[in-house]
Amino acid sequence: MKFHYYPDTDSLYIDLSEKVGAEVREVAPGVAIDFDAEGHIVGIDIDHASQFVDLSRIETESLPLVNPRG
Repeated sequence: MKFHYYPDTDSLYIDLSEKVGAEVREVAPGVAIDFDAEGHIVGIDIDHASQFVDLSRIETESLPLVNPRG
C-alpha cells in the first residue's frame, strides 16, 4: 500500500495494488474508487483531501508488517 499526496491539487491517492485501474466509480463527492479489469479495488482517490483527512500524521494499528531485511 502506498500513499501519494499531490499538493497542487490537494489530492490523496491510496494505492492498494500494483494492478492497473480499468474503471473508476465516484462513491461520494470527491471520492473515487479505481477497479481493475476483474472488479477488484486497486486504489482510492480523495479530492480536497486536507478538508477530510489529517495529513499531518499516519497511524497504523495491528498491521502484519514484515521486515524484508530480516
